[in-house]
Amino acid sequence: MKIHKRNIIFIIAIFFVLLFFSVVSILTGVVRFSFSDFGEIFSKGTQTMAGKIIFYIRIPRLFAAILAGAALSVAGFLIQTVLANPLASPGIIGVNSGAGLFSVACMALFPQKIALLPFAAFAGGMLAVFLVYSIALKTGASRITLILSGAAISSLMSAGTNTILTFFPDAISSYSSFQHGGFAGVSINTLIYPAAVIFAGIFLTIIFSAELDIIGLGENMAFSLGLNVKFYRLFFLAIASALAGAAVSFAGLIGFVGLIVPHMARFLIKGAAKSELLPVCSLLGAAFLTLCDLAARTIFSPFEFPVGIVISFLGVPFFLWLLFNKEKGELK
Repeated sequence: MKIHKRNIIFIIAIFFVLLFFSVVSILTGVVRFSFSDFGEIFSKGTQTMAGKIIFYIRIPRLFAAILAGAALSVAGFLIQTVLANPLASPGIIGVNSGAGLFSVACMALFPQKIALLPFAAFAGGMLAVFLVYSIALKTGASRITLILSGAAISSLMSAGTNTILTFFPDAISSYSSFQHGGFAGVSINTLIYPAAVIFAGIFLTIIFSAELDIIGLGENMAFSLGLNVKFYRLFFLAIASALAGAAVSFAGLIGFVGLIVPHMARFLIKGAAKSELLPVCSLLGAAFLTLCDLAARTIFSPFEFPVGIVISFLGVPFFLWLLFNKEKGELK
């Protein structure tokens, strides 16, 4: 994957922005720390109360926000590229709802099998993608058809989730938190398996970035260049489902990240190839969700606001702007 020097500088800049947000996130909360406290905290580890707060609460939460932000952003970028639809994202076309349904089912039926969660979420996300894409193809694969199909499948998956919770009320101790999305109570142990899936998904996307560039040229052009479009479309949709499912398994039903961040990346680096936008999306998504989580924890401190609601306040107007943006062309 070749990246222009100018874009490399931009990627490095985003990395330092993420690093800054990460440090602020670790230091900020109900209990605040200063930069001068860093040395003492890390030298004494978990021997002090401050160390326990940092190592057991804030660092796992930071890692969760970074992983979920990167995963959902790359998933949204893949879905938009493969489906050639700027309005598509894991939340809008039902991937998150499908992943949530299978996650809840897994927690209800196999409460001790934490390692199964990201894989169950992947299966649910993939099922949602298959259903939405099949419906859209049979009814005319336009942008608006895809959105309506996603809304229908999301409602169906949500109904399935509520049905499971009716029969297994203890499947999720705090379903409200899962429904709105958030990172409260996340531990390093719960992140191990989803992190492995997320790293594998992003790695595979980078390895096959050339094919992604070709499929982004359009179906007819990709066919003329000899690409097996059907195979790679399914391949990238599977990766997107795995990424979104892994994020949902520990972060809950966080929406709009996969819609907002890819557009932010394209706006910041105009005219870049798909392969160049991948690292931008992952870093920008991590920084974006870290900032949103920081805002959720501090705006109404000492009370915590669900991070999913914070993102919805940003995402809904952004989606409506995309929907009615005349410069993008009329929806059909």
